[in-house]
Amino acid sequence: MRQEQNVPLARLTTLRLGGPAARLVEVENLDELVATVRDLDGRGEPLLVVGGGSNLVVADEGFSGTVLKLAFDAITVDERGEQLVASVDGGADWDAFVARAVGEGYRGVECLSGIPGSVGATPMQNVGAYGQEVSETIARLRVLDRATGALAWIDRADCAFAYRSSRFRGQTRYIIVQVVFALTRATDSAPIRYAELARALGIRDGERAPLRDVRETVLRLRRAKGMVIDSSDPESVSAGSFFVNPVVDASTLAAIERLHAGTVVSTGTGDSAGAAGTVPRFSTADGRFKVPAAWLIEHAGFTKGHRRGPVGISTKHALALVHRGGGTTRDLLALARDVRNAVHTRFGVELSAEPIMVGCAL
Repeated sequence: MRQEQNVPLARLTTLRLGGPAARLVEVENLDELVATVRDLDGRGEPLLVVGGGSNLVVADEGFSGTVLKLAFDAITVDERGEQLVASVDGGADWDAFVARAVGEGYRGVECLSGIPGSVGATPMQNVGAYGQEVSETIARLRVLDRATGALAWIDRADCAFAYRSSRFRGQTRYIIVQVVFALTRATDSAPIRYAELARALGIRDGERAPLRDVRETVLRLRRAKGMVIDSSDPESVSAGSFFVNPVVDASTLAAIERLHAGTVVSTGTGDSAGAAGTVPRFSTADGRFKVPAAWLIEHAGFTKGHRRGPVGISTKHALALVHRGGGTTRDLLALARDVRNAVHTRFGVELSAEPIMVGCAL
């Protein structure tokens, strides 16, 4: 177990923002994790678990307690014919796991290539991209239940997975220490369900493509949007998509269309935009419609490249708020509030933040 005092959390987040933590503890195995958490909880000390820091907005004042990082990252594979059961420690790098799955010929997570962060963080918000969600391949999770101090298994059916959500998002009771995935041996992908990706692959919606081609194409698309963490790309100094794509009913969608009537849709976001005057949307299983937040943001007056001092909107994607150096979390949140308010004023839609807020609020 490694410990440091007074650690700047900006060092641990992809936004490079956030004040100091009183203490940083890195645990290297499950026994250390259980003992450390029991001790902290027994003393009533605040605890924050941080993975890759790619989905965190931390207050300038920092965090007054202990920040915990999982430094164990084993991947155990059990092949069962055409099926692969992969048990992955929560501290493992997510994209490294995806790369291994694709490289060894197992489908199920290929469209989730290039997403930063740790494996243990992905179920919390049911990470998804390019038509695929992590919940589709999760079989069960192992957690440390802070209410009992014991380790426990939670089956997929009990995780309450939903669009960018689960029973774990926004709660502190459970620490995800291991995720078990059920993948399928194959040389090609699952059916591609995202128009932008299908076009880039040169296939039709619903067709398949070689696993490696899908991964390489997703990485290329993400890099073009600044959505792959790259020290040489200042547009990647963000928390990824800052706002969740809103899901609206038919009457709300009709209201948005009335407000937008007479304009031509040209978003470059991979949506299913139609003719002039229509609003891009994706139909959901419950009869509602997902509207791209990036489209709403741009049509509310905040274009790519908009800058306000040390923060701004990415030049590559309107959904990413970028820290350009020398800024504060207050700067970032002020911009985020203005974007949110502009969308609400223009379209009557309330955007929700996707990152987890620590010591601050939008």
